[in-house]
Amino acid sequence: MRSRQIRTVAMTAAVAFVAVLTGCSSGSTGAAQSPAAAAGPVKLDFWGWAPGYDQSVALWNKAHPDIQVTFDKTPSGSKGGYTKMLTAAQAGNAPCLGMVGYETMPSFAAAGALMDVTSYMAPAQSQFAAWTWNQVTIGGKTFGAPVDTAPMALIYRKDLFAKYGITKPPVTWDEYAADAAKVHAADPSVALGDFGNDSYNYAGLAWQAAAPWFGTGGGSWQVSVNSAANRKVANFWQGLLDRKLLKTDPSYDPSLYADMASGKILSDVNAVWDTPIVASSVKGTSGKWAVAPMPVWDANNPVYGNDGGSATVVLKGCAHPKEAAEFATWMSTDPASVSNLIKVTGIYPAATSALANPALSQPDPFYGGQVVFDVFKAETPHIDTSWIWGPTMTQTATDLGDGLGTSAKGSTRLTDVLNTVQSKTVAQMKQQGMSVS
Repeated sequence: MRSRQIRTVAMTAAVAFVAVLTGCSSGSTGAAQSPAAAAGPVKLDFWGWAPGYDQSVALWNKAHPDIQVTFDKTPSGSKGGYTKMLTAAQAGNAPCLGMVGYETMPSFAAAGALMDVTSYMAPAQSQFAAWTWNQVTIGGKTFGAPVDTAPMALIYRKDLFAKYGITKPPVTWDEYAADAAKVHAADPSVALGDFGNDSYNYAGLAWQAAAPWFGTGGGSWQVSVNSAANRKVANFWQGLLDRKLLKTDPSYDPSLYADMASGKILSDVNAVWDTPIVASSVKGTSGKWAVAPMPVWDANNPVYGNDGGSATVVLKGCAHPKEAAEFATWMSTDPASVSNLIKVTGIYPAATSALANPALSQPDPFYGGQVVFDVFKAETPHIDTSWIWGPTMTQTATDLGDGLGTSAKGSTRLTDVLNTVQSKTVAQMKQQGMSVS
């Protein structure tokens, strides 16, 4: 795409600036020291929640008898996993390794919960796309290895689209709205899609629309959650809600999958990693689903969103940072590990060499034999990689998620939600001593 917005240099500068504004310089993040001499196998604990990680760990342990990793499954980050890691880091008993989403990296850095493993990770840098490496590098210090990116797409029921006269997946958001109205007119109890309460899914919609939430300039943070571009996104979804064209089941809730299984919800706009979640949640409809590109604002200039992406980080206090960094790099680049993560976790790899992994070319029976990763591969060059996250994302995401839930119930306008999130985020950043313009 001609207008692809890869501003890697600007991104690097912006992320580096995070360190200045959040105080995560050398005094607040643990810098790796010379590893202690080990007697017997080095043992590393690894906290995370994604399915399939334990299987990659098993592959590692089988091939590395001198470095043994124990994977402990925690609640997902937003449901307590991050709090558990931060509490452990503050108490000095954190595991060496943690699964942390890119969106939460600045918050962990600001809290001093990460260990600087730049010297150990530097040789691996060339194996990753530049923008993903920037996600694990803050203030010139690298804290782990990127695992994946998360391009978004439209996951939809082929048979039910046909039933309601939708001959092809909507290419644009205007077509999406028209199709939603068509389905509603045919049967008001059925909806084209769902408006959930997941703040990061909503972030992916904003990301696609060139509606950033954060920026830096003039020595200060800039917060733009309620910008004109963000209000455009909000007004589109508010319009669908006002017309009762969407279901409003909470994101990833059993009610959502019950409605998808029964044919009451026909599609889901979500990230690549959602494809195995849908497959495992509505098994009885196997073969009836497909994946299409995410609807876009301008068909002549398609831009797509990203919802997620995570890293394997080394946490403050790790006694064996060299070995931890070695494992983190291996998990993201070893062909067998990557194959496992693609098949089980549904990742789209961050390592450039992993993009040739045969697992990405396998037909998926649940999706009617479609090679679903082909959709995400085609979208990836059209994702703006300059998006940056703020340093208080835990609070920002919570406030937005709460607001999305109230909007789904009809008690709050989405633009009002954005205003609330804007003011609360700015207040929180100032409370933490950050400059906000």
